[in-house]
Amino acid sequence: MSEHGISNLSREDRVFEPPAELAAQANVTADVYDRAAQDRLGFWADAARRLTWGTDFDEVLDWSSPPFAQWFVGGKLNVAYNCVDRHVEAGHGDKVAIHFVGEPGDTRDLTYAELKDEVSKAANAIEELGVESGDRIAIYMPMIPEAVIAMLASARVGAVHTVVFGGFSSDALASRVEDCEAKLVITADGGYRRGKPSSLKPAVDEALAKLGDASPVENVLVVRRTGEDVPWNGDVDVWWHEVVDESSTDHRFTEFDSEHPLFVMYTSGTTGKPKGILHTSAGYLTQAAYTFWATFDHKDDDVYWCTADVGWITGHSYITYGPTANGATQVLYEGTPDTPHKGRWWEIIADKKVSLFYTAPTAIRTCMKWGEQIPAEHDLSSLRVLGTVGESINPEAYVWYRENIGGGSAPIVDTWWQTETGAHMITPLPGVTAAKPGSAMTAFPGVTAEVVDDAGTPVGNGEGGYLVITEPWPSMLRTIWGDDDRYVETYWSRFKAQGYYFAGDGAKKDDDGAIWLLGRVDDVMNVSGHRLSTTEIESALVSHPKVAEAAVVGAADETTGQAVCAFVILRESAGDGGEDVVAELRNHVGKEIGPIAKPRQVMVVPELPKTRSGKIMRRLLRDVAENREVGDATTLADSSVVDLITAGMSGAKADED
Repeated sequence: MSEHGISNLSREDRVFEPPAELAAQANVTADVYDRAAQDRLGFWADAARRLTWGTDFDEVLDWSSPPFAQWFVGGKLNVAYNCVDRHVEAGHGDKVAIHFVGEPGDTRDLTYAELKDEVSKAANAIEELGVESGDRIAIYMPMIPEAVIAMLASARVGAVHTVVFGGFSSDALASRVEDCEAKLVITADGGYRRGKPSSLKPAVDEALAKLGDASPVENVLVVRRTGEDVPWNGDVDVWWHEVVDESSTDHRFTEFDSEHPLFVMYTSGTTGKPKGILHTSAGYLTQAAYTFWATFDHKDDDVYWCTADVGWITGHSYITYGPTANGATQVLYEGTPDTPHKGRWWEIIADKKVSLFYTAPTAIRTCMKWGEQIPAEHDLSSLRVLGTVGESINPEAYVWYRENIGGGSAPIVDTWWQTETGAHMITPLPGVTAAKPGSAMTAFPGVTAEVVDDAGTPVGNGEGGYLVITEPWPSMLRTIWGDDDRYVETYWSRFKAQGYYFAGDGAKKDDDGAIWLLGRVDDVMNVSGHRLSTTEIESALVSHPKVAEAAVVGAADETTGQAVCAFVILRESAGDGGEDVVAELRNHVGKEIGPIAKPRQVMVVPELPKTRSGKIMRRLLRDVAENREVGDATTLADSSVVDLITAGMSGAKADED
């Protein structure tokens, strides 16, 4: 145990050096860390000047009123121009910007010249609908090119977009529309999911009905995707193909101040009043663009694919803004990894010759469960850099990903960042970092991350504590929409004396100083006075050859205060499980970590409760483990999963040792 109480139990001896060929041609080299450390503001100024400015900035950072930052003060630019027009002007208009793959199998390619025309038409159309600079637009869309076009068109006219994930309910949409006072909603009749149409427009109608006369929405702009009949209000509703398609491809854009609001992103899982994270233009685009180029080692001939939805921050920074600011070619996929078959992703990678691939650990573990024979059926030799996002990746899942998807050689960039940080904060660099499975390794150049104890003092190697950011960074959130006090209280009060941003995550440094994320501080359990990380216990379970995925929660226990409760999905090759398997897994955790971490109970389940974005909802598992009524499960991809787990909970307790 560490001096500061967070367990330091994971040991990882495997280290993967960067491939020599990639390292020799990498966009960034090892000296970038020293350069950034010696002149942090100069480093970010150079990154900013990779963009095109209408008016150059005269001050890199104004931190005179912390924690309220202003970056690139005095500068003016247009975000959409930087993401689209300038590539066309540079002679790259024929380059494919988006390879769209629809779930039913339809495909569509958009070049940068075509994307420029579509964004210009959409910008003209939304201005015709009365949207002006500073107005808010809510976007509630499936994963189709029009979602990206709508975001870029909003940025082009200086409107502030808030993208609401298409899997969210009408209540969630209504609360967000109300909070940011959206003037326009852009949606679609529906999208495709698991082989059939899934409607969206009715949820918009329900949301506006809930708001009633207080609704700020003047129009709903609707893309026809599925062709299903949808309710129609001629006073409010407008078809995209009737107004956007008929608009001019010429649009005169304005350059906006570097701190002009770009978007509000509402964090998922909030209770009560929604928490709208505000990002502004130049600082956000600078870091999203530079990290995309550096973290993925992006080259002009790469084909990139991020499997996230644009409704999440990953889809903002690493689909809509970062890749297009670099003139990248990317895949945009509407569907799921297992429709119409479990090899769908690998089929697309082989077909489009994807070279940079970015996905979530939960998806990788699902593919592990299905078996290595499925990716083996496809030619994945085009892949040269793999990435993960959303949570720490278990070491065994990391190695499986590297071997079965990356051909045993593609480096993995395990990225830590948040909605609030806007862009990558801690990650290996593929041509520089000798990476350890399960560790995000080190802060990105120009970012100052630290692990501190309760007093805010940095911990030593081999010790754990709280992850903080000690200096402002360009893509940082500027505030919570309409609530500066909440912004200060939520992110800056825990280490107020030091002026540190507290991410809410626990972390540790290993003996070499590499950073390991331990999950939310709330996910650290206190078992008989020992503080144990759920992430470490989950990794220990997944390291067992029979386990594909695991979720661990701490449940109240009269004897120990909290007890470890584990829910596991077995690999298909492991059979159905039974008492022998449960005992084997409990003993395995005891061996890997120590007797104190041995789960009180292990339940073999067919699936875990996940949101549509793939996040495991551990609070629902905690409700099950503590035998109380399960809380709100409306955001789950499949709410019946909780019923199955609850029904199977009886008899899952292991004999007490």
